[in-house]
Amino acid sequence: MQLKTIEKLCCPFDKSDLNLQVLVKDTAQNIIEGILSCTVCQRNYPIVYGVPIMAPDEYRQIQLEQPIVEKWKLEHDLADVKLLP
Repeated sequence: MQLKTIEKLCCPFDKSDLNLQVLVKDTAQNIIEGILSCTVCQRNYPIVYGVPIMAPDEYRQIQLEQPIVEKWKLEHDLADVKLLP
């Protein structure tokens, strides 16, 4: 996912701006893995294979997202990342 595309995204819950934490980029500086965070509602949205997972809460599959975040915590020394508040 290109950085200029990410800059146009907002939190689907409260429409606030998102902070980006880049974990992996490719040679063209596209974001392959990362976390989008909303400082207002405290939700986190992972970017997996260049695709942000930003479904509304009732459609999110946390049991599929959490193992990816747990792997990132080990590989990138991340602090505790909760996907939902």
